[in-house]
Amino acid sequence: MDSSVARAPAFGHAEINWDKLDKTKFYVVGAGLFTGLTVGLYPVSVIKTRLQVASGDAVERNASAVIKSLLKTDGIPGLYRGFGTVITGAVPARIIFLTALETTKVAAFKMVEPFKLSEPTKAAIANGIAGMTSSLFSQAVFVPIDVVSQKLMVQGYAGHQRYKGGLDVASKIVKSDGIRGLYRGFGLSVMTYSPSSAVWWASYGSSQRFIWSILGNTTNLEKDGPNQGTIVAVQATGAIIAGATASSITTPLDTIKTRLQVLEHEGQRMTTKQVVKGLIAEDGWKGLYRGLGPRFFSMSAWGTSMILAYEYLKRMCAKD
Repeated sequence: MDSSVARAPAFGHAEINWDKLDKTKFYVVGAGLFTGLTVGLYPVSVIKTRLQVASGDAVERNASAVIKSLLKTDGIPGLYRGFGTVITGAVPARIIFLTALETTKVAAFKMVEPFKLSEPTKAAIANGIAGMTSSLFSQAVFVPIDVVSQKLMVQGYAGHQRYKGGLDVASKIVKSDGIRGLYRGFGLSVMTYSPSSAVWWASYGSSQRFIWSILGNTTNLEKDGPNQGTIVAVQATGAIIAGATASSITTPLDTIKTRLQVLEHEGQRMTTKQVVKGLIAEDGWKGLYRGLGPRFFSMSAWGTSMILAYEYLKRMCAKD
């Protein structure tokens, strides 16, 4: 265990390092666990995407209107458009992400250890580097899945083409634009998700250290160690803080990226500049924050659920 953790005993009781995990169990159980979370939170992504691609005169201008429209036309399945495609790509993407996250985090902590920094600052730097690196690796799998699933989410909406399924979307994209069509918006995806991941994990790591330092100074946690309820409460609080911070900073990039991947402008490829101008012309600068509510809820709800499940998974898969 690195010395940064050693100087924070309360946090040390809650942290399980990568070398202490049963990797096979971690991957198998984790795949099922995160699939279950995706089932519960996927509709929020559908709602966010519909809001982000809505034109200035669209009827669906808020989350409530989107939900009512989807339920009216397709019922509950409407909230899960593109779900099969996402699940297919989510497992390999998640394995890549988590492996890169944990291994990079260990290396990053060793890198910042010689510097005389506070524990929250070290955690922010190490977790931020790990979050950004893991996101960069996973984008190679995630972006094509994102492009296809978003097409399915908005099919039939405001003139968007209808498809027979994920394979139909992929084949038509490849036919018209080649393989590069599946990586439409890749640069913006990297610019969106990598900083978002960096901010999320940096906020989560530093807020945890900060909370534990307060609890450690006011209780006897260093002597007895925290109970499970305290660990869960601290992790959940850190995840909420991280979700609020990341969503506030990265929503404009996410809105632009989604529009680039989904919208068609009379058969012509739209540029980032055209998308930005269009959003500002329709709604002013607030147009860049379309879907902020669902994105904030998604990042907070998904982040909190994910991190609690992830930390539980690590405890479950810890070697004796």
